[in-house]
Amino acid sequence: MNYFNPMGFRGFLPMMGFLLLWSLFWKGLALWHSGRKGQHWWFVALLVINSAGILEIVYLFLVLKLKAEQLFKK
Repeated sequence: MNYFNPMGFRGFLPMMGFLLLWSLFWKGLALWHSGRKGQHWWFVALLVINSAGILEIVYLFLVLKLKAEQLFKK
């Protein structure tokens, strides 16, 4: 029995794939908005810091104060 990884290898790969897609989605969306608004410091911070989407969500919803329906508008 593997006590270090109770999900086993079969549960680890789908979880990592989901985390990768989740992070890429939010990072791309946040980078797009910061680039269009000319916020260069935010763009660099979002590009360099990997936070599994947390920093990106904070930027989009708390700093820019966007609503969900505004996320994909130009």
